[in-house]
Amino acid sequence: MGSFSIWHWLIVLVVVLLLFGRGKIPELMGDVAKGIKSFKKGMSDEDAAAADKAKTVDHKADEVK
Repeated sequence: MGSFSIWHWLIVLVVVLLLFGRGKIPELMGDVAKGIKSFKKGMSDEDAAAADKAKTVDHKADEVK
């Protein structure tokens, strides 16, 4: 039960190619890359919105209750 040999990886590669086909794998990788870019953009937009919100906080220390 050690690590996989080269034959194991070749068999896995053949099975993956049979399931997805040659043209489907690059398309799938492109979709994954688009998802990662969208996630990064969403995270940076969220950070920018939080920074803008933090800058617009009103200071009301002069008010007496």
